Amino acid sequence: MTSFGLLLALFMLLLTLSVRPMGAWLAPLAAGSMPSRWQALDARLLRVFGVDDRGMNWREYALAVMVFSLLGAVSLYALQRLQGVLPFNPQQMGAVEAGSAFNTAVSFLTNTNWQGYSGETTMSYLTQMLGLAVHNFLSAATGIAVAFALMRGFSRRESGELGNFWADTIRVSVYLLLPLSFVLALVFVSQGVLQNLSGYLSFHGFAGQAQTLAMGPVASQEAIKMLGTNGGGFFNANSAHPFENPSDLSNMLQMLAIFLIPAGLTHAFGRLVGDRRQGWALYLAMSVMFIAAAWALAYFELQGNPLLSSLGVDNAAGSLEGKEVRFGVSGSALFAAVTTAASCGAVNAMHDSFTALGGMVPMWLMQLGEVVFGGVGSGLYGMLIFAVLAVFIAGLMVGRTPEYLGKKIEAFDMKMVALVILVTPLLVLLGTAVAVVVAPGVAGMANPGAHGFSEVLYAFSSAANNNGSAFAGLSANTPFYNAMLAVAMWFGRFAIIVPVLALAGSLAAKKTLPQTAGSMPTHGALFVTLLVGSVLLVGALTYLPSLALGPIVEHLTIWAGR
Repeated sequence: MTSFGLLLALFMLLLTLSVRPMGAWLAPLAAGSMPSRWQALDARLLRVFGVDDRGMNWREYALAVMVFSLLGAVSLYALQRLQGVLPFNPQQMGAVEAGSAFNTAVSFLTNTNWQGYSGETTMSYLTQMLGLAVHNFLSAATGIAVAFALMRGFSRRESGELGNFWADTIRVSVYLLLPLSFVLALVFVSQGVLQNLSGYLSFHGFAGQAQTLAMGPVASQEAIKMLGTNGGGFFNANSAHPFENPSDLSNMLQMLAIFLIPAGLTHAFGRLVGDRRQGWALYLAMSVMFIAAAWALAYFELQGNPLLSSLGVDNAAGSLEGKEVRFGVSGSALFAAVTTAASCGAVNAMHDSFTALGGMVPMWLMQLGEVVFGGVGSGLYGMLIFAVLAVFIAGLMVGRTPEYLGKKIEAFDMKMVALVILVTPLLVLLGTAVAVVVAPGVAGMANPGAHGFSEVLYAFSSAANNNGSAFAGLSANTPFYNAMLAVAMWFGRFAIIVPVLALAGSLAAKKTLPQTAGSMPTHGALFVTLLVGSVLLVGALTYLPSLALGPIVEHLTIWAGR
């Protein structure tokens, strides 16, 4: 635990140092008013795309999000189906099967990046670059744009406008995601990540067997995969593959890239509402939950597996099953906590091989609603939803009308908050319940009993919370799971975004009330404690019974028979 503690401390130090500069970069984009030296360039950029930057109300903003996403889904589906007759296909891969193409299209437009296929044997270079990598940019930009809209809801007074979705998406893509991805891709190449358009290499292994070594434009996709909290791997092994994640340095950079924008958005929020302490309070709440979860995950994995110990396996280094030796337990545990706290889904170890409680921690991080830093944009607007819930609970306790940042929280606002909080548990628990009782769902389970149940529960938790990681013991590339998980991903994204935008519109139209002696401070230790408690309480009440049926009973069974 000492080595893990040092690794975690280094990671949090580097992340904290990035918050202020990243927030300063994001704040003008969130405000929707570019600095004067950029205004001429910005005006030309918007003219090129035919955008007039007219302000939208929340309904117009939501409609634009939906139309944009639907068009993206159709284009990505068509590209997969037609890739066999399109260029940049050195392995002559044919059309992707319809069910898998549909699932993948929904997955990438919702920033989930769930993959039921092996990338290097299924997708052409053109599909990887023009389809998957482009949607990594666009889905990330969409999430950030929605977060901007909610931030404006808190900062604006008696206004019906939340900004312009098209302008927000263009600015985020051009001024933020593209330059960051370009620099990070070059750094990855320097570490040994592939970036070429070469054909696959054929050679003979040490035993004389024929083998094929996959090539491709990996680094460019890897950069936005992490920065956009997307998670879709170029290779089936994802960030465990040495061509995607070759070194300890690349491993640390990938983890930092996942949290970079979500952490910076908290500071940008503080700047936009005129009180930077508000942003630091959100960052502190996220950090407390993340550190606790990462520490618990590492502890469980370092205990080893008693069943392996009974076979004479040395567990002194912890449970190494399913992990890359070059990263070890510490590097794998921290990566797993990062990728499931954010809605990334990239993995450098097989979560299905984690210990029972070690595998439960990533699952619960997703089930908390992806608010512990969370996805780009979605993490912040998810945490702000819980902040509104926290002040509502505090208001009930003291008998005052709840307020957050000078905005009264009224009945309509709480209905939208309730919708956001209840949608994903409904999708996760209902989807899991159906899958474990119908024949097509049971057929995909590779393991019986509690672990098989955990595989299904993890899959729906990942899909509905737009994470994309998997236990991988589940055979999910079937008509049943392709359809069910696609439904969970779609509603897990857009049944959240629409009420978030409705809440933003309601808040923007309100007056901002002055702070009084009776106002609850929302930047101190008491509020941070209340916020963390609200997140954990909702997560525990919602998911503890299902976790008891899966990883908890599996842990008790394993250790009882040690």
